[in-house]
Amino acid sequence: MVTVQPWLSVIIPAMNEEDRIGSLLDIMQHWRSQGVELIVVDGGSHDQTVAIARQRADHCIVTAPGRAGQQNAGAALARGDLLWFVHADTGLQGDEWRTLQSLHQSVAVPFWGRFDVSMNSPDRRLGLIATMMNLRSRFTGIMTGDQGIFVSRILFTSIGGFPQQPLMEDVEISRRLGRIAAPICLRDSIVVDSRRWQKRGIWRTVLQMWRLRLRYFLGADPVILHREYYRD
Repeated sequence: MVTVQPWLSVIIPAMNEEDRIGSLLDIMQHWRSQGVELIVVDGGSHDQTVAIARQRADHCIVTAPGRAGQQNAGAALARGDLLWFVHADTGLQGDEWRTLQSLHQSVAVPFWGRFDVSMNSPDRRLGLIATMMNLRSRFTGIMTGDQGIFVSRILFTSIGGFPQQPLMEDVEISRRLGRIAAPICLRDSIVVDSRRWQKRGIWRTVLQMWRLRLRYFLGADPVILHREYYRD
């Protein structure tokens, strides 16, 4: 268990991530003595995700599937003043807590933001995609969950948390938070698992996400977009 009053709560939504959740939580184990709380919210896994997480996290709960709802459930449990939402397949260097602690101690007002990303693949096309993701979010203020969104609890609560929608919840919370404060875009990098791009095809996946985001910004129902994304 975390040994001091937590200032940071890391919230990890998971679903059938037995091959990855253990290594992520292992990297974070020494963080707990520094006031970092680890919360895993499982969406009904059929593998050993829950069993692995319960050995390594301060809390592991099971909810209905859906990343927005899972993250909101984790936030409801969290005791830290700062919330950090991390995907279960994220790769970390191990010192990210220090960066967030520095922000927590030095920024006088509630804040939110994200990390830069890199890909866990030598494919130069994926390196270009990571660079485009970083530049796009700096220009637009719109973050994706892959980038590790962090937010002061007071801001998160003020907007009602993640919107209860099955897709684009990260885009929508960025829009809502951006109306309150500009994001902090860290140059420290976390690692994104490239399996989605490699499985579906790199450029096909990029074009699909651009198409879905454009339709969302034009008012398309996220329920329909979710159905199309997973049908494809």
